[in-house]
Amino acid sequence: MTVTVRFAPSPTGKLHVGNMRAALWNWLYARGRGGKFILRIDDTDEERSTKAYEEGIKRDLEWLGLFWDETFHQSARFPEYDRVADALREQGLLYPCYETAEELERKRRLQRARGLPPVYDRAALQYTESEIEKFRAEGRKAHWRFKLSHKPVEWNDLIRGATSVDTANVSDPVLIREDGMYLYTLPSCIDDIDYGVTHVIRGEDHVTNAAVQIEIMRAYIAIKGAGALPSFAHHSLLIGADGQGLSKRLGSLSIEAMREDGLEAAAITSLLARLGTSEAVTPEPDLAKLAASFDLSKVGRAPARFDMAELEALNAKLLHETAYASVAGRLEAIGVDAALWDAVKGNLLRLNDAAYWRDVARGEIDPVIEDKAFAEAAAGLVPDDPLTEESWAAFADAVSKATGARGKKLYMPLRLALTGVAKGPEMAPLFALMGAEKARARLRGERG
Repeated sequence: MTVTVRFAPSPTGKLHVGNMRAALWNWLYARGRGGKFILRIDDTDEERSTKAYEEGIKRDLEWLGLFWDETFHQSARFPEYDRVADALREQGLLYPCYETAEELERKRRLQRARGLPPVYDRAALQYTESEIEKFRAEGRKAHWRFKLSHKPVEWNDLIRGATSVDTANVSDPVLIREDGMYLYTLPSCIDDIDYGVTHVIRGEDHVTNAAVQIEIMRAYIAIKGAGALPSFAHHSLLIGADGQGLSKRLGSLSIEAMREDGLEAAAITSLLARLGTSEAVTPEPDLAKLAASFDLSKVGRAPARFDMAELEALNAKLLHETAYASVAGRLEAIGVDAALWDAVKGNLLRLNDAAYWRDVARGEIDPVIEDKAFAEAAAGLVPDDPLTEESWAAFADAVSKATGARGKKLYMPLRLALTGVAKGPEMAPLFALMGAEKARARLRGERG
């Protein structure tokens, strides 16, 4: 059996860290087992679905390295959904309902007032022909519900363990709206069976849905005469560092926003792959290694906290460990060579920050002169080119002997004059990269 998973975004918005974590876990699970990763575009909501959002979803997945083996659109499969819906109607498993949204809400309020769960009462199953004719005469159109068994549905969840949901406590789900549009559930169940999905890995907010979908899948397998139920794994959802939900912050937590902010794809995948598991979060740019170590048995049940500060720290650590060859193309585009990269990468938060240190080393800055006499004396002690990293220690020693300055009183004025800032990379490589002429000019207070 080939492990087959799917990621099924709706092209009605941007991908954020929550749904990208689900995509990544599916991808890692499949790749770690030599399996197949399907990208299914859930575009049955034709009014809200856009090509722009679909292209954005694909761009985000590709940027993170999550390439798919197969993709398809649900909008291209309406004839198959229609065929299955007709078969379910014939079996009495899909039945028409004519209540309005207001009438249904009124029923739910009354049930809550009586201390009852707001479960649909199946009144539609008792309609007489005259009632149906009256509804139609009023211009009402039916929405269609699936008739659940009202029995416990049990499965061994790969994260939660033995799980049982009694569908007697669940409303018969609406599968088709009044306008004839399919909601998520029926197309998803049909597609999972038709495409041989073996594992459905998703958030724990779908646990109850799983019971409903298992019943629909069983009905479809009986109609089709082939197919098998997938295994289910429901993981905890992400929360913010403050313990609150992420829903109000999804704009800033979109993958597109993170890419535009200069975060590394590998930092995002390194964090999301381990967040909520017993594994330590460390930089791992190799997705194949992440996949090899990914194990659902290491996933915890507690909500996983997503902290942007943790992601940014991981991003910096990743850059500190990144060899020039791995990012040469991106660095060449901003004029940063291997020598400069090795000199400054330990102080970067974003890769593009290297452009700032490019200017410090080889461009122009405004030097900060705290003591003009000290700086003038230092300028006269700069050794001739070519400067090396060893030149810095000899130069600083000479300045110390000439001025009597030591420690911070020696190194801080030199750093401010030569770089314009109080903090940054080690001075030895920067000093060598800027050269004697530029160093002397800056110590004299000249822009350069």
